[in-house]
Amino acid sequence: MIIIFWVSIFLIVYTFVGYGFVLYILVKIKGIFKKPFVFRADAALPAVSILVAAYNEEDIIEEKIHNTLLLRYPKANLQLIFITDGSSDQTAEKVKGYKDILLLHEDLRAGKMAAIKRAIPYIKGEITVFTDANTFLNEDAINQLVKHYQNPLVGAVAGEKRILVEKSADASSAGEGFYWKYESKLKKWDYELHSNVGAAGELFSIRTALYQPVESDTIIDDHMIAMRIAEKGYIIAYEPDAYAMETASADVKEELKRKIRIAAGGIQSILRLKKAANPFHQPIFTFQYISHRVLRWTITPFLLILVFVLNGMIAFTRPITFYQGLFVLQCLFYLLSLIGLYFERRNVRIKALFIPYYFCIMNYAVIAGIIRYYKKNQSAAWEKSKRKV
Repeated sequence: MIIIFWVSIFLIVYTFVGYGFVLYILVKIKGIFKKPFVFRADAALPAVSILVAAYNEEDIIEEKIHNTLLLRYPKANLQLIFITDGSSDQTAEKVKGYKDILLLHEDLRAGKMAAIKRAIPYIKGEITVFTDANTFLNEDAINQLVKHYQNPLVGAVAGEKRILVEKSADASSAGEGFYWKYESKLKKWDYELHSNVGAAGELFSIRTALYQPVESDTIIDDHMIAMRIAEKGYIIAYEPDAYAMETASADVKEELKRKIRIAAGGIQSILRLKKAANPFHQPIFTFQYISHRVLRWTITPFLLILVFVLNGMIAFTRPITFYQGLFVLQCLFYLLSLIGLYFERRNVRIKALFIPYYFCIMNYAVIAGIIRYYKKNQSAAWEKSKRKV
């Protein structure tokens, strides 16, 4: 029982904290022996196609269009495609008014992946950039993304997601913002070591020639598109100076809905990405993938429950102060999370409670997502989450 307890503790700590330390050390060691790729400032800029899949985004679509038109990239090298399949509001009508944008629309809603597949034949650019309709890019985002393609080993480039957090942020804003700051640091080190392990739909790009269609029922299409390219042996680069900004989820309930969907998609992707998990195919990439993604999306949330139960059993059956103290600390952590839930429902903002509460919400979402996936209750069609205004 004690051995299982400590193995579980090790896996939990490694997943959430330890991998970051190991990654940092490995990056420092690599830096001694190998210098980073040097980008040429005078390199020719490739033709780029920006693809925006929008579903019922009439309230924000014109703001997204204006943001896209203001990107500092040669207009002669830039193709803009907006696909609004299934939208039942005025999204398509509003896009139609801009002559510089190719609008693709049909009334049938078959999910984001189906929409992307339908748009691919219209793409002319050497590089395809995917970005969500409710996120806004910095002006130099495209320039920062495409520079990485000077390296022939790079097949995809992920941008950074930034959450706009107000000073009076609630748990959803502060928790989501903290999570993405930590994720961004891990992605930076992942790339410095070898490769990123996925991409977020807010902003990522690929070499168009490397695009490989993924199954139409794919839940997290952005992650799968990038990972299928990585499975071919290419690197997924990461560029923090190309970023997509969006407000946090309207509340924790909306954030939970989004996290459960991602978790369901995570377990689906793990079952489909056989090469990524094969250490004989790309050992370094597999190490990164399992450490950064697989452990989080599979066993770690269940290990948290197991550790709590085992710790309680050991504390009550053996008079060892260390285990009793550890169990008290666990109880205190989860109590703080419950207090955070109480105050969140009453719209009371106490920042000290954000992290334990958000941590528990994230891990609950993984368990709920796995259950939803195996019950076949998760549709590939995008479930729009409410965002803060």
